[in-house]
Amino acid sequence: MIAVLVDAFSVGGLYALTALGIGLIFSVMRLANFAHAEFVTVPAYALFVLSGHPVIMAIASSVLIAVMLALATERIAFRPLRGIDPATMLIASFAVSMFLQRLLVFAFDSRIKPVDPLAVLAGSVRLFGAQINLLKLTTMVTCLVLLVALTVFLKYTRFGLEMRAAAEDFTMSRLLGVRANRVIATAFVLSALLAAVVAVLFSAQTGFVHPRFGLQIVIIAFVATVIGGLGNLVGAAVGGFLVGVVSTLLQSFLPPDLRPFREAFLFFIVILVLLFRPQGLFPARGLKERI
Repeated sequence: MIAVLVDAFSVGGLYALTALGIGLIFSVMRLANFAHAEFVTVPAYALFVLSGHPVIMAIASSVLIAVMLALATERIAFRPLRGIDPATMLIASFAVSMFLQRLLVFAFDSRIKPVDPLAVLAGSVRLFGAQINLLKLTTMVTCLVLLVALTVFLKYTRFGLEMRAAAEDFTMSRLLGVRANRVIATAFVLSALLAAVVAVLFSAQTGFVHPRFGLQIVIIAFVATVIGGLGNLVGAAVGGFLVGVVSTLLQSFLPPDLRPFREAFLFFIVILVLLFRPQGLFPARGLKERI
């Protein structure tokens, strides 16, 4: 049971970090950024390209590439469309996602590439009498540390205060002196940092990368964000952990014949939650009023 719980919380942590990356952008811009999948995929390819170099340098480079990609995407694709119909912004995020995905296919082809950035964590440790995979334990601890660090940043720094004010009422915060470009750029940087960490941990767990590498985890994270409450960062984190824990428990305790249908059971549970709480478990204030 201890091993199952560590596995569940490690998966839930990855979903929570991904959901937070999505939620940071949505809370500030009301943009469901489907290009976040490529914010995860591109750093994973950077790890593949730098696989022969020292691990610290490869990870640092992948984080830097993710941040540069996010800032370039915000400046080139989303800033000119700011303030127009949200549906247009959504289509733009799809376009950016497809463009980056096809660019990766052009550069690396569509075949699976092996990558193992954290081979040093391949072993296991004994914890409370259970044999625990070291990589999964590291994933769980890393996710918890990042969640605490993000909470401290948002609550106790000036940039965090500006982001929370913009998420509450963007127009009023601008009238009070908050710079829109700086707040949105900060949100994209934080989103890219979280995506890069997810890329490192997820690629270490899977052992490969391909052009649609980040798509599946981002789709599940979108579901987690909706469950937690669109525009609410606490809700996004809680939703991510819930989806990850439920998914892992279903994989562990379903009969073997039903395990291939794990996602069907998961989405059935999601439908039940949304039937009773269509605004999510922790709806954002403005979004709840509109609903």
